[in-house]
Amino acid sequence: MSRGKSVAPFGTEPAGVLDLAADVAGGIALPDPAVTDAARAAAPLLTALPPAQLRHTIEKVIMGKALGAGLQWMHDAGVLATVLPELDATVDFSQEGGRRHKDVWEHTKLVVLQSAPSPIVRWSALLHDIGKVRTRVMLPDGKVTFHRHAEVGARMWEPIAKRLAFDKPERHQIRFLIMHHLRANAYEPGWTDAAVRRFDHEMGEHLDNLLELSCADVTSRRPGRREEAIRNIEALRARIIAIRTLDARVPPLPPGLGNAIMETFAIPPSKRIGDLRKLCEDAIERGELEERREADYYVAYLRTTGAV
Repeated sequence: MSRGKSVAPFGTEPAGVLDLAADVAGGIALPDPAVTDAARAAAPLLTALPPAQLRHTIEKVIMGKALGAGLQWMHDAGVLATVLPELDATVDFSQEGGRRHKDVWEHTKLVVLQSAPSPIVRWSALLHDIGKVRTRVMLPDGKVTFHRHAEVGARMWEPIAKRLAFDKPERHQIRFLIMHHLRANAYEPGWTDAAVRRFDHEMGEHLDNLLELSCADVTSRRPGRREEAIRNIEALRARIIAIRTLDARVPPLPPGLGNAIMETFAIPPSKRIGDLRKLCEDAIERGELEERREADYYVAYLRTTGAV
């Protein structure tokens, strides 16, 4: 629908409202105000559409080349308040007192635009900060906190996922990314190899998407801040790859540890040997033990745990 076209009969075809949002996100000119008014009147009828249709069309918006315009039109036309009220609540919701560019909504649109063109990453970017509305605390000194907003946002995602009929794997992936979207940006060069290894293991199959989201989540206007943050995340990625390569060549635990455990504690070959090795591996990941030491070092640790 192009600018200047007369009001469409959205009342009889409410799906056309979302289709128009997708067209705006695709780059067409903004509709006339009268068309937007008609879309606003029809927006409440969108709840009657099949969930898969809603999800598919919203996804077309966030994958569009002009997604910021499409999302903004969804808000202006009352569509966002109907289909994603949790996201609409972030509009004009400030992250820092008196700083308009720190509005959560404006930040979110930019994060989605900067994120990798993957539906899983884009949905995660779209909803990564919805928990801030419920967790904002204004401190007496003017600072603002959003304690545990990632966890709250992950819980808020669950009813959205059900409402839009996401399948279980997609639901899990997006929940994980929302829950952990702050983790990679907390990386510092001083992290030990054990800490990096633990981060890698905890992120598991979600690592690449999480790093993509973390890069997108930097929208500071301070000169050089975004570039610095991306370099830091790429440094984390490089360390993960280096540690994986080293671990594949020289495992953290020494060869012969299983035999040493059996001889020291008089345990026959069994699954228990693997369980005790796993205790040592977990302690290395937590930074409680050094890696690549002699077998006696780990045997001594096992004595202190009371596990044998």
